[in-house]
Order: sequence, then structure tokens, then C-alpha cells
Amino acid sequence: MKLCHLFLCALSQLALAAAQSTFTPARPPAIPLAVKAPYLSTWLNVGSDGGNGGYLAGEWPVFWSNQITAWTGMIRVDDTTYTWMGDPGPQAVTQTAFQYTSTKSIFTMDVAGKVEMNITFLSPITPNDLKRQSLVFSYLHVDVSSVDGKVHDVQLYSDITAEWISGDRSNIAQWDYGQAGDVAYHRVYRQTQQLFSEVDDQGEWGYWYWSTDQVHGLTYQAGPSTDARNTFAANGSLPNSQDTNYRAISDNWPVFAFAINLGPVDEWGSGVLFSIGLTQDEAVQYEGADGYDPVPSLWTSYFDSDLAAVEFFHKDYSTSSQLSTDLDNQISQDAIAAAGQDYLTIASLSVRQAFGATQLCGTPNTTYIFLKEISSDGNMNTVDVIFPAHPIFLYTNPTLLKLLLDPLYENQEAGKYPNLWAMHDLGSHYPNATGHPQGNDEEMPLEECGDMVIMTLAYALRSKDTAYLSQHYAKLEQWTSFLLDDSLYPANQISTDDFAGALANQTNLALKGMIAIKAMSVISSLTGNEADSKNYSSIAQQYINEWETLGVAHDANPPHSTLAYGSNSSYGLLYNLYADKELSLDFVPSWVYDMQSTFYPTVENKYGVPLDTRHTYTKADWQLFTAAVASKSTQQMFLKDLATWINETPTNRPLTDLYDTDTGNYPSGLTFVARPVMGGAFALLALPS
Repeated sequence: MKLCHLFLCALSQLALAAAQSTFTPARPPAIPLAVKAPYLSTWLNVGSDGGNGGYLAGEWPVFWSNQITAWTGMIRVDDTTYTWMGDPGPQAVTQTAFQYTSTKSIFTMDVAGKVEMNITFLSPITPNDLKRQSLVFSYLHVDVSSVDGKVHDVQLYSDITAEWISGDRSNIAQWDYGQAGDVAYHRVYRQTQQLFSEVDDQGEWGYWYWSTDQVHGLTYQAGPSTDARNTFAANGSLPNSQDTNYRAISDNWPVFAFAINLGPVDEWGSGVLFSIGLTQDEAVQYEGADGYDPVPSLWTSYFDSDLAAVEFFHKDYSTSSQLSTDLDNQISQDAIAAAGQDYLTIASLSVRQAFGATQLCGTPNTTYIFLKEISSDGNMNTVDVIFPAHPIFLYTNPTLLKLLLDPLYENQEAGKYPNLWAMHDLGSHYPNATGHPQGNDEEMPLEECGDMVIMTLAYALRSKDTAYLSQHYAKLEQWTSFLLDDSLYPANQISTDDFAGALANQTNLALKGMIAIKAMSVISSLTGNEADSKNYSSIAQQYINEWETLGVAHDANPPHSTLAYGSNSSYGLLYNLYADKELSLDFVPSWVYDMQSTFYPTVENKYGVPLDTRHTYTKADWQLFTAAVASKSTQQMFLKDLATWINETPTNRPLTDLYDTDTGNYPSGLTFVARPVMGGAFALLALPS
């Protein structure tokens, strides 16, 4: 009896092991499903602190801010129904594998040993094709094939709920059904549109389209969730019906469902394509040179109507998939060559998150990118958020960085901002880029001035666009004048790491200002202002000579830069060193790089190096900046720790950039998720060749 019990336990463990999914290249804290823009950002929570471990069936997808945006998948094989996405009730399929690339999340499912499902979520990223990139849409592709040598009768089902359309579940949803060419769609929207408004960070205007191919065997239903799902489970089809009782999102949870009868499925298989997306004619409100104006979504310049955009996107799957695969392959090749698999694990997970905070707006002649500071406070085009994110834009297409900077320049050069230093952000909360005419934005004067000068030169050097430097020379001069006054001995102020508090004479912040002054000397030279160039270069050199004494604990073992002047027992990540290499300035002495590379391993914790001596938390983006200019061995240390953290962290929300280096969890009271700053993962790849 005892032996039998042991035998049964062993069989049970083997069955459990067989049912477990593999995760390649890592098991992330959350899996991006449809992530393309601030309002199309749906994820599967994974981490142990509230997620289900990375299994698509049995867990409802959520918007980045963690409210459910239900998305359901069921499959009926030989008259038995199973769940492959969400938690509608029927038994779950067995997930055997998960893999992510820069643009795709791919699940492999076994259905009772009879058929295999390959489920691909593709959020296409086309940095050099703004027409395609402007569409706020994402794909879901499902392949089904027999794996037991037999032919099986298969029907496939998927629905979305009205939860996608508003953050307030008491709002009234309205919907309709139709065709655009040979594309069938459900259209769902908030009955009372509220332009440029949000609830729980979800947009309260625009039209959501859930689409598939109009094929033989397609049926549909709009109605209560239990009706549609139970009908499919019982019959394998839907009644082609529309519930016209428009009502609150939470009132009998209206769903918008498709069922496709695949019929007999053999080893050659059959595929189904779905697409989901949002159309908003007017995307943001912006105070530019001519005052307050609504700015259209860029896609409206390429398509005459919503339906034209829906049809184009859905039928463009082959091209969009290939362009995205090309980007996946480029990133994979470059990341592996630069620093190995750990680096690719980090970089590829960051791509959709960084681009997913952006929206292309305007027209082909006047194009802007508006960026949402997701999670931390919702600001628009926050300068010290663009700065850590900017390497991914430089790497994929430098023009994208220009399109982020342009509205900041336009607003300030039109006299809309009264302070002498650079503004912190373009608006207190997305999607209202209404500026700060009273100058009452969050005050980070040295940080923002330094960031703007450095990023402007980074764009100009990469794109060889010196005209951009001439165009903005007067404003750059103004900001550099502030840097001349404040960089050597920074006043008591916050840096981009505002959550850590204000501090005078910050060593790292001072270095940013000095590097920016040196950068301005290059800008001056490139624009023919040689006298200015010599003056800025001379002052920058004087400052860095003094900084070498003020900001370095020379007598420490080992020596290292300090958190603040004179605090020799303190330290911090010297991530602002990065800009010296990025701009090829050869300004900071090589011994500083060597000193820091030697020091960081002495303060390494389980999941990385703390941001500074005040806390055990760190910032992933700044570690990646630091690693990019460190020695090879120290660089590998940073990357290994970060990749290990991704695979082990208990956090269960879209990739945080702020975490505790001992526990891998969120710091107490600070939960940053889905922020575009993870574009800093491309710091190494954005360096000059």
C-alpha cells in the first residue's frame, strides 16, 4: 500500500512536470499581449505576487494599471470545450511553452493530446514606417493542428468585453457589427464620448474594433458574457445576433464574440487571425505656437475613415509580421553580438513597453510623438523620462527622438514657458499637452537643461542634422547659461530620481551638467559659433577638473564617486557618465570609468547594484546606462543580475524599472510599472559603432 502510494505520487509529479510550461528566454513579471499605445496596453500578469505564473488560460488579461480588460479564448475539439485564454469556465488547455521576442508573445498549447495550438500576440513595431506605426492596433493569430495522427472536428471562439472602452465600469457601452470589405468587425465604444479624458488611465473616447476575416463558418454574437460563451460551449457556433440593450459595462457584461468552425483539422492545421485596436480622430490637446489645438492621430492622414484603417491593418498581417520579424532579428543579432543572451532577455522585453507609451500625431508635414509617463504620474513628454528612454529611439530611428523633442521646443520657443531653465514636461497629465504657462511644473532645472542639450546633440550626430542645432541654438544657449551657473555646485534640488528626495551638490547630477556644457561646445562648433565653442569647452574642462576632487572618494577602498560632494562613505550609480561616450566627447578621464567598473562589484546585491547608499532599491534603466560604459566583466555582472531578476521577481505587473536589489520586489510604497524608461535597455546598442 505504501509502495503504491509512492508510485501514485511519483506519477502525479511526472504529470505535473509534463504540464508545466517552458519560458523562453525568461519568465517575465507580466507578458505583453496587445501593447501599442497608452490606451492599447493589455497584459497577462505573471509574477508570484498575484499572477498565475505565466499561463494564458485561467487568468484575465488586464490593462497596465491592473483593471481587467477581459479577453476570452475557447476551443471545441470533438464536442468538448476548453479554455485557452481568460477564465470563462471550461477546463483549461495545457500550456507547454511560452516565448517572447521584441514584438511577439507566443504560446504553445496542448489540447487533450489531440491538437496543438500556437497562439501569437503581435504588436507590430515599424520605426521606419510611420503610417503603419501610427495605427493603434494589435494582432492575435491562432494556429491549430492535429498531433495524434487523427482528424479532429474543431471550432474556435474569442471575445472581448466592453471593459476595454472605459475605466468606469458604470459607463454605458454601445456597439454595432459590420463588415469592411471581407473583414468582419464588432465596434464598441462609450455611448457618451469624453474627449481628452481618462478614468483609471483608460481613454474615454474613440472606437474599439475587434475584427476577424469574413469566412465560411464564421458566426458572431454581441450579448451577455454567459450567453455567448455558453452557447459556443454547447453548440460550437453563435446565433449571429446583436443585443441592442446598450447598458453599463458591468451590467450583464456585454461581450463581442466570434466563433469560427474550422471543420476537420489534420496535421496540416488551420489558422485564424483576429485584430484589435482603437481609433481616435483627435488624439491629444496641445498648446503649440498657435495656442490650444486638438491634434489628430497621424493615421487619419493616411486613411479616409476608421473602417479603411481597420481593413488595411487586418489585411496587412503578412507585411506587418515580416517587418516586425525583421526588427526582432535585428535586435536579437545586435544584442547577442554586443553582450550576449542576458542582454537580449532584457532588451527584447523592453521594446513594446517603450513604444507602447507613445502616440504618433499630427500630419506627415508636422508630425509629433506624444509620450505618456505611464504609472508614475501621467505627465506628457516628460524630459527626464524621454532621457532614459531615448536610446531605443536613437537605435531604431533617430527621427523618432526628434519627434519627441519637437513639441517641447515649439512650446518653449513660442514663449509659453516663463522659466529660464528647461521645462519638466509638456502637460501634467496625458492626453493634455497644455504646457505650464505659469512655470509651475515639477522643478528639476539642472536635470532637464542637461537632458535637452545632450539629447539634441545625440539626435543631430546620429542623423547628421546640424540644421536642427542651428534652429534651436538660442534656446540651447539659454539652457546652457543655467548650466554654467549651477553645474559645478548644484543647488539643493531633485534629479530625475525625485522619489529619493532633494540633495545639494549631487555628484552624478553635477556630472550631467558638465557633460552638457561640453556638448554645447560641440553644438557651437557644428553651427559655426567657434568663439562660443571655445568658451564652453574651457569652462567644462575647468569644472571637470574640480569635479575629480569634489566628487570622488580617492581614499576609499576601492575609490569611487560619491553620492554628494564630501560624503566619502556614500556612493551612487554614476549613470550620467553614459552621455560622454554616447556623444563621443572624450571628456571624462578614462580612469573614472575604470574606477567605477572596479567599484560596482563590491556593492552588488542579489539582483543588482543599489541606486545609491540611501536605499537598497535600484533603477533598471540606470543600471543599463551604467553597464553600457563599464568594463566587460562589470557589464556582464549588471546584465546577469537584471536577467535573473526578470526571471525570478515576485512582481506581477508590466516590467518595473524600480525594485529592491535584495528581495526583487517593489520598494515599500513605490510601484512603477510599464514605464517607457525601459527604452534605456538599448543604451549599449545606441553607442557609436
